Amino acid sequence: MSTPPPVDDVTLLARRYRLELDMPTVPGTPVWTLVPGVSEFAPKIEPTAQELNLYDGEGYPEQVVTMLKWSIETTVAHRANPTTLKFSSAQEALRKASMSFGAASYVRVRWFDRTGLPDAYEGRAIVQWEPDGGDAAEVDTVKITLTGSGPLTAITNPVATPGLLSVEGKTAKAGGS
Repeated sequence: MSTPPPVDDVTLLARRYRLELDMPTVPGTPVWTLVPGVSEFAPKIEPTAQELNLYDGEGYPEQVVTMLKWSIETTVAHRANPTTLKFSSAQEALRKASMSFGAASYVRVRWFDRTGLPDAYEGRAIVQWEPDGGDAAEVDTVKITLTGSGPLTAITNPVATPGLLSVEGKTAKAGGS
C-alpha cells in the first residue's frame, strides 16, 4: 500500500485563481468585485533583458534584467442578469475601459490563489476586450487581455489563514503537520 504524498507535493489546479476588479464608489476606498465566468486564466511576467559584452566576461555575454512586463490573458463567459437584463457590472466595466482613453482606460485588478496560498498580486492595467463569436451552439465568451501599466505588487492573499492552507477542501497546517 502506498503512502499518500505530503501536502507540499499535491498538484495544484489551474482553477485556483480568483480575479477581481476594483470598482470604488468613494475615491481611494477599494471595492473589490469578482470578475465572474472565468474559464481560462494565464498571468504572465516577462523580463526585458539587455546583453552586456564585457572584457572580463572572457567572450561570454552577461544578461541583465532591466524591465518587467506583466499581463493577464483570461477568457470569461459573458454574463447578464436575466431579470434586469444588465451585464455583469465587473465585465461591463472592463468592456467600457477597453473603449476609453486617458484615465478611463485603466482598471485596477488583483488576483490571488483561492485556496489561501501566498500567490497574490495587484496592479493597474489597460484592457483589450475580444468577443470570441462562434456558431449557434456556442456560449458567448470573451477573451480579455489586461496589460500592466506600472508595477505589479505582491499583496497578502485576502483569503489566507495564517499558518493554514487549503488543498481540495481539506485544511492542513503549513509545514505538513
